[in-house]
Amino acid sequence: MMHVRLHRPSSKWKVVTFKKAHNHELTPLKFIHMMPKYRGMSDGDKAQIDNLQLHGVRTCNIMGLMMGGHAGVGFLKKDLYHHIDKKKGRVKDRYAVTALSYLQSKAENDPLCFFKHTKTVDERLKHLFWSDRGSCFDYQVFGDVIAFDSTYKKHKYNKPLVIFCGYNHHEQTTIFGCALVLDETIETYKWVLKSFSKVMFSKHPNAIVTDGDGAMQEAIKVVFPNCSH
Repeated sequence: MMHVRLHRPSSKWKVVTFKKAHNHELTPLKFIHMMPKYRGMSDGDKAQIDNLQLHGVRTCNIMGLMMGGHAGVGFLKKDLYHHIDKKKGRVKDRYAVTALSYLQSKAENDPLCFFKHTKTVDERLKHLFWSDRGSCFDYQVFGDVIAFDSTYKKHKYNKPLVIFCGYNHHEQTTIFGCALVLDETIETYKWVLKSFSKVMFSKHPNAIVTDGDGAMQEAIKVVFPNCSH
C-alpha cells in the first residue's frame, strides 16, 4: 500500500505512507486472466474464433466451445467481441452465415418457418426473405390489405429492409414477413413478392399500400396483377 501527496511548496509528489506487505489476499490462479495485465488472445485463439464464426456458431456461444471453457482461456468475453468487431472486412460475411444458420435451424424444427436467399457473384449475401409460423397464420386471417414498405435502412450496411405488415382485430400492427435486399430494382421487388407469395400458399392480398416507389409498383403489377395498389 502506498499513499502519495502533493508537497505544494516544492510542487513535487512525495510518498507519505508505504507498506511493503500485501494487505489483501492474492488473486487465485483461475482468475488471473481477468486482470488486464495478464489478459490477451493468442494467434491460436483468434484462429479458432474465426473458424467457429465462419461455421455459423453464435458469438455468445463461442466462449463455451473454446478449449477449457470460460476459466481455461486467457481472455474475457468482451475481448472476444472486440476481436470480432475489429475484423470489419469479414464481419459482414460472418453475420450472414450466422443468420442463415439460425434460420435453417428454425426451419428444420418448424415447417411453417420459411426463408429464402440469393448470393452475389462473389458469394456474398444478396437478398434474404423470411417469415415464421405466427406470421403465416396472421396473414391467412388479416392479409386482405397489406402495407409494403422498404424505407428502413441500417447505416452500417445500407441495405433496404422490406416489411410486409397489416392490421389485426386488436387494432395492432402485425408483421407478415421481412426481407433484406441489395437494391430497389423491379427485379428485386419481383423476387421479394414471389417469395412472399410462395410462403403464403399463393394467397394474394386484395389491396397493397406502398410508399409510391416506381419499381415497387411495376413489380406488383407482374406478381399480383389483380391486386389494387
